[in-house]
Amino acid sequence: MMKSLLTFAAVILLIAAPMPSRASDETDRQVQPDVPQGKVTDGVFTDTELFPGTTRQYSVYVPAQYDPAKPASLMVFMDGRNYANTKGSFRVPTVFDNLIHQGAMPTTIAVFVNPGTIKATRQDASDRSNRSFEYDSMDDRYSRFLIDEFLPHALKGLNVSADPSDRAVGGSSSGGICAFTVAWHRPDQFGKVLSQIGSYTNIRGGWAYPGLVRQTQRAPKSIKVYLQDGVDDLSNLHGSWPLGNRDLAAALQFAGYTYKLEMTEGGHSGRWAGEVFPSALRWLWDDAAVSDSVPSTESKPPWQPPAEGIAKDDVPKGTVEQMEPFESKVFAGTTREWSVYVPAQYDKDTPAALMVFQDGERMRDINGRWRIPTVFDNLIASGDMPPTIAVFINPGHEKSRPRRRNQSSNRGYEYDSLGDKYSRFLLEEILPVVEAKYNVSADPEMRAIGGSSSGAICAFTVAWNRPDQFRKVFSSVGSFTNLRGGNVYPALVRKTEPKPIRVYMADTSGDVDNAFGSWPWANQRMASALKYMGYDVRFDWAEGYAHNADFGSAHFPEAMKWLWRTETHPSVVDTSDDLRGDMTLLRLLIPGEGWEVVASDLGFADAPCADAEGNFYYSDMRAPAVYRVDAKDGTQTTIAKESVSGLMFGPDRLLYGCQGSQQRVISIRPDDGAVTLVAEGVRPNDLAIASDGMIYITQTGAKQVTRIDHKTGETTTVDEGINKPNGIALSADGGTLAVSDYGGTHTWTFRVNPDHSLDAKMPTMPMRSPIDPQGDFAFNQPPPYLESSKGDGMAIDKVGRYYVTSALGVQVFDPTGRPCGLLPTPNPLKPLTSCVLAGAGHQYLVVTNGDTIYRRKVNANVDLP
Repeated sequence: MMKSLLTFAAVILLIAAPMPSRASDETDRQVQPDVPQGKVTDGVFTDTELFPGTTRQYSVYVPAQYDPAKPASLMVFMDGRNYANTKGSFRVPTVFDNLIHQGAMPTTIAVFVNPGTIKATRQDASDRSNRSFEYDSMDDRYSRFLIDEFLPHALKGLNVSADPSDRAVGGSSSGGICAFTVAWHRPDQFGKVLSQIGSYTNIRGGWAYPGLVRQTQRAPKSIKVYLQDGVDDLSNLHGSWPLGNRDLAAALQFAGYTYKLEMTEGGHSGRWAGEVFPSALRWLWDDAAVSDSVPSTESKPPWQPPAEGIAKDDVPKGTVEQMEPFESKVFAGTTREWSVYVPAQYDKDTPAALMVFQDGERMRDINGRWRIPTVFDNLIASGDMPPTIAVFINPGHEKSRPRRRNQSSNRGYEYDSLGDKYSRFLLEEILPVVEAKYNVSADPEMRAIGGSSSGAICAFTVAWNRPDQFRKVFSSVGSFTNLRGGNVYPALVRKTEPKPIRVYMADTSGDVDNAFGSWPWANQRMASALKYMGYDVRFDWAEGYAHNADFGSAHFPEAMKWLWRTETHPSVVDTSDDLRGDMTLLRLLIPGEGWEVVASDLGFADAPCADAEGNFYYSDMRAPAVYRVDAKDGTQTTIAKESVSGLMFGPDRLLYGCQGSQQRVISIRPDDGAVTLVAEGVRPNDLAIASDGMIYITQTGAKQVTRIDHKTGETTTVDEGINKPNGIALSADGGTLAVSDYGGTHTWTFRVNPDHSLDAKMPTMPMRSPIDPQGDFAFNQPPPYLESSKGDGMAIDKVGRYYVTSALGVQVFDPTGRPCGLLPTPNPLKPLTSCVLAGAGHQYLVVTNGDTIYRRKVNANVDLP
């Protein structure tokens, strides 16, 4: 056991020692004399309904030993071009030739398939990659594409085994998680998985796999999994690749799968995976291959209280008041014990700091592990923390149920559930009682919350939802696992605007690994996410120990000193692992630049747009009026007395607006406000205008996207079927149209053709939805998300980001539809209806938020490094 305290950087170094490549591997990657060589043929595939409008190249390798009378084994490779290249990292044809000749793998046909590309059909438009949508998505669309559409074409005329144990699927990076997803959904078709530097991160939800794998412990899927990653692989906006792969490996081991994890040297490159590729194939195709088995490091080192946990005669002692049992309305039908510690230095004329502890009665026991009253006495007396009132709260127990072993029946529900219910309980019920008796600071910087295990994730959830109330979090052996969906937090942290909270975390390698997750890997993923996003975070780690208070309590005084320190944290961010196409929020947001009010006390703000000079236009739908805000001096001018829900300039420099209640689209001349009818008989919600003036509108009630000829007013339905089409925007090159769904969970994209028709319709942008506060927070399941994200108006910047307003805020996506992050709504009590980039240089993101319009300066139109 390593007894010394380790920094977070040291934790990463402990992930695994890199495995060197083997001499036999290098030989197997070279063409050998007297070894028969297989044949590779190329093709193009376009006939797909699952990924409509895509084109992809593919190749098929047939070994020299192939006998049409005998079913051959099969291996499918994503990003096929990289694997088929005989001078690249993997050199599959050469390796297959050698291993088949040696008898190290069966006679195997290899299919190399590239991701789809949506070819541009309009002049000056660019092709769009469909790789992420195909590879990183968690549903069964790609497996159905392979099995039902592509492989029957690619394998036509070849005799391939139908036995899943004879069929493998593999890939690298996003192709690696894609391979796993295919086998996960269809183990009846593919029984072997090769994953190299696999993206088990939050590109499109792949972080969830460890939790899903653990749920299959009683009936593991019949798949064998080889994982490879580099010790220096990426940690970026999507996640940590080394931690993601290690977490998945731990889940596979727990659930009883045959698996192997090989940590090599290097980073996010096929070079190191290629060097051990032959041995990976040998293991994968060896029916007698031994599965990895990583032993537990749980231990029970001697424990003694820290110096600050021992009472001192010369230190003033605070008092602990046992409160009357509390019966909650938020958690109806429950009762709980609780108490309040008041330091000896408390002065009723001076607001005291506050710290709330879950599992409170255990935390306040001065003869137990935590001894918080004693620690607070000593730290307050030494000046290492301010005079602080501590509230110790037990979890609730349902009054209708008998107690068993002194346990509280509602603990897991209250502590492990995400959402704002527990924070409401504290702020609406408990703290008003405390504040009625004591002078407690309302400054969130003077308010902390903490706990251990489920109490720790509960503490984080409170601060995450209410940083206006709590900005300090203490977490020991935190349950950031799948007890009730808490394993999502590292993914949310990396893709949400950083919150002003300071977080202390402690965990050990010997923490629990069970059906709901690996606490060590979960805490490392959480700490890594907070560090990446520039949070003020400290993560104390040690080898050994177990899921108990021994390590956390021993370091609790130091944690309090760090948590309550007065110096300002200089936010340090490192985006060096973000690849060129990774549009992290850290490159979009400008430190110190927040939301500021543009206009307030409006009836209902909507229809934001901007002209070429950056002047901002919007409608107050209840005035009614359309206004112009000057980009230089902010002066506001009334343009027209009209109510519109969508507004945009056409190439003729006229404003075009949607008037659904009047069933028409109009144009407005900015100079004098003259209104002209463009089309009628439609109920438009929002609109987008092409460079030649063609108009596309959403008709939300009719579930339609409609095209309008701005010259003739002729209308044509160009799409039907989106539940509640709402916001709409064209890419800068005019080749892609995006449509949000107010009543669904995705924003859709289309290809725009030269005749203004739409095709290649796919739900490429996954929207984050709010948690339903009335939903069922089921055990070992994700939180109860609402089925509607309320996707609304949108904007696009110079580099191709999509900004989609929603119930949670502005959701940002890259040009291929990968989520970049969320900017929470300035005023969450009001609807967020739309956004635009405006101001000088179009450097301000402007949003319409109920009766107020806000803006913030961003790096929206700065080319990526």
